Amino acid sequence: MTLSGKTAIITGSNSGIGLGIAWEMARAGADVVLNSFTESDEDHALAATIAKDTGVTARYIKADMSKGDECRALITQAGKCDILINNAGIQHVAAIDEFPSGKWDAIIAINLSSAFHTTAAALPLMRKAGWGRVINIASAHGLTASPYKSAYVAAKHGIVGMSKTVALETAQEPITCNAICPGYVLTPLVESQIPDTMKEYDMSREDVIKNVMLTRQPSKEFATVEQLGGTAVFLCSDAAAQITGTTISVDGGWTAL
Repeated sequence: MTLSGKTAIITGSNSGIGLGIAWEMARAGADVVLNSFTESDEDHALAATIAKDTGVTARYIKADMSKGDECRALITQAGKCDILINNAGIQHVAAIDEFPSGKWDAIIAINLSSAFHTTAAALPLMRKAGWGRVINIASAHGLTASPYKSAYVAAKHGIVGMSKTVALETAQEPITCNAICPGYVLTPLVESQIPDTMKEYDMSREDVIKNVMLTRQPSKEFATVEQLGGTAVFLCSDAAAQITGTTISVDGGWTAL
């Protein structure tokens, strides 16, 4: 399939899952807009590399996803949005009675409210174009819970619920909205945590991955950013035109437990 002629905006995409999805969108022929809250030469170089290697147009636009007006401005500045991928997210772990209020507010703002603002700004552009895809990167924690992650779990459950609502509001239009729910994904950040975890538990790399990091992932294998990108590309295909308002888990069986 090809996404040639489509423009995909991916929030939180200068690293990790977001960057992986941006690469797969570009490889499928979509022009891409990268985003994060920073403004560095490296950010713009990422876009230039994608453009050079895939032949699509790639841009980087700075926008702070904790601020609703900047979320909406990202869509406006991009000028076109056929595919919106809400990926930006942060995490904090603490017991609920010790959870800092500021951290709660930031996680809800970046992980949930940003998707509301970008979607509200993008839908008119999709309707004007006569086609659109909204893909929200939720989590296995959008379907189940873990202790000490109250804000993250609440935000990801909210993303799943909002995806259903957007899907219902666009059900009779050529626009779909779905949520992808990853389990543990091998990103550079996760990779960097492995050596310290090996020291902490005095375990081999293989044992740390299988018995510590992936205790809740039955496959005992990480998902990859390329797999998440491929899932997002599929949701943009004609084969997925009647897939809307649902979740697709890429979690090695996590939510089957």
